[in-house]
Amino acid sequence: MKLNKSQIQNIIFLAVIVVILFTPLGTEIKVQMNRLLAFSPSVVQVEDQEKVNTYHWDLQSLEGNAFNFTQTKGEVVLLNFWATWCPPCIAEMPSMQELYNHYGDQITFVFVSQEPKEKIQGFLDKHQYNFPVYQAISSPPTIFSYKSIPQTYLIDKAGNVVINKNGAANWNSQSVRQTISELLNR
Repeated sequence: MKLNKSQIQNIIFLAVIVVILFTPLGTEIKVQMNRLLAFSPSVVQVEDQEKVNTYHWDLQSLEGNAFNFTQTKGEVVLLNFWATWCPPCIAEMPSMQELYNHYGDQITFVFVSQEPKEKIQGFLDKHQYNFPVYQAISSPPTIFSYKSIPQTYLIDKAGNVVINKNGAANWNSQSVRQTISELLNR
């Protein structure tokens, strides 16, 4: 059976699709594409900002320590929902780590993943990330509902959601740092 040019092109196209969708090389391609497309997230206009109406939310650290989100009330908080298998999440993690390195003791970082602790810890160790990761024990407040990950919220001291970003972003950008600095000075 001899294949014509069109059939060969279709086979090559399908092979490329399989590589992109189902292999580690494909994941790396998706991660790099997300990094190229990750821009600084925008600040929500003041009149459109939603307020956290309840902070009650039980979480647990990877070390097994209980943490209730109410502990963050009155603080600037960066809340991120993510997973180790998610290319946009993986793409933004280096900028998250840089932001954490800069502001780790000034704002509260809450990274939430529902994967097994061992998988999360392996990912963190592999990439040398040291930001705090939690697993939800109860449902998050409804204001933090999301349809896809990564989903990130920057919350001011008064509980206003200043940034509400779905998808990969450059979290260590000058504009995010400026926004955080302004929130810390309020």
